[in-house]
Amino acid sequence: MEHTEIGVVRTKIDRADPAAVAELSGFGVATIHEAMGRAGLMRPYLRPVYPAARMCGTAVTVLLQPGDNWMLHVAAEQIREGDVVVAACTTESEDGFFGELLATSFRARGCAGLVIDGGVRDVADLEGMDFPVFSRAVNAKGTVKATLGSVNVPVVCGNALVRPGDAVVADADGVVVVPRERAAEVAAASAAREANEEGKRAQFRAGRLGLDLYGMRGPLAELGLRYED
Repeated sequence: MEHTEIGVVRTKIDRADPAAVAELSGFGVATIHEAMGRAGLMRPYLRPVYPAARMCGTAVTVLLQPGDNWMLHVAAEQIREGDVVVAACTTESEDGFFGELLATSFRARGCAGLVIDGGVRDVADLEGMDFPVFSRAVNAKGTVKATLGSVNVPVVCGNALVRPGDAVVADADGVVVVPRERAAEVAAASAAREANEEGKRAQFRAGRLGLDLYGMRGPLAELGLRYED
């Protein structure tokens, strides 16, 4: 499979349309996931390292080796304004691949954040910088720079396939990946879903029950639900 290729840096990638990515940034992860047909979510163990962390951008992907962060330094050169770095590992590793120094380097390149299926450290500094990171673990254990991985190849991060240039959105609910060629379509579907939910929200505020709004009473009765005084 292509995502297992080792020792390559792809310097030219096709990124999702910037206007579509900007539209996606206005929606929550749950909305985008539902609008995309309940697809694209990473595993829920990828969590923000500080509560207000949120990001949206186009993916620069990194394939790491366990306990080795060399390819994150290599990836920094490929970052363009508005990119997010998405880092997977050839096998499970929770070592502290990333910290404040790399965040400083990434930010200077215009990076909008990091998603990593591994560990990070310097969390207080990351929060102070407001550099959003979503990670598998927080771990002070350091890493080496000894083994080749790859940059800008397809990776599987948190059980989700991420290709270079795909749109990635992350907030308190998790991380979702939008295929780059679907970014505009999914943004439009997210807007429609949000408008529909606002109509329902108004009815809930007025006191209407979900039992009636969603037509649940008939199916519940058919299954034998009964009310007793």
